[in-house]
Amino acid sequence: MIKIWGRANSTNVKKVLWCAKECDLDWQLVELGGAFGGLDDPQFRKLNPLGLVPVIEDGGLVLTESNAIVRYLAGQYAAGKLFAADPRARARADAWMDWIQTSMMGPLFALIVGLVRTSPEERDLAAIAAARARAAELLHQMEETLQRQEFLSGAELGIGDIPAGCASHALISLGIGKELPAVMRWYRTLLDRPAYRELVAIALT
Repeated sequence: MIKIWGRANSTNVKKVLWCAKECDLDWQLVELGGAFGGLDDPQFRKLNPLGLVPVIEDGGLVLTESNAIVRYLAGQYAAGKLFAADPRARARADAWMDWIQTSMMGPLFALIVGLVRTSPEERDLAAIAAARARAAELLHQMEETLQRQEFLSGAELGIGDIPAGCASHALISLGIGKELPAVMRWYRTLLDRPAYRELVAIALT
């Protein structure tokens, strides 16, 4: 059984939980971070000196960083499925994982903090507007790809869709991207998957 440290409503932890479910794995979630605290506990810091979640332990392997964990789980337990056998197809999916992390997570985090975790009277409206505009611009880039193929990873769900699917649920929940037909078609396809509905498509906190 895999042990996962993190809180289930974290976008980065959702990636790991969704991937584990798609791989049909059993896991134990140790709730940590956010309202649960515990990130500074010495025992956890031995696992991840940076004090961040998610962290997994699988058969003695301790691994940090959500995208690295998704790559590992998919490669170890869903090779040829989530983890494409063709190196070129896998590289294209891998590029989407990095794109989400380097481009989308900044504006997404700003929107969640500004609109979900900050009271209306204390919001920085200029910062929220800038983040909203940037997120919309990035979703339009996804739209261009999804007009040509079923998933970001290609013809089938793959590792490239997992970070994007977690980020996009949050953005669509905030009213961003609903006018994009290919993105919404892809999002509805994700919602048809029980693991996505259970672990990703939950209320933002």
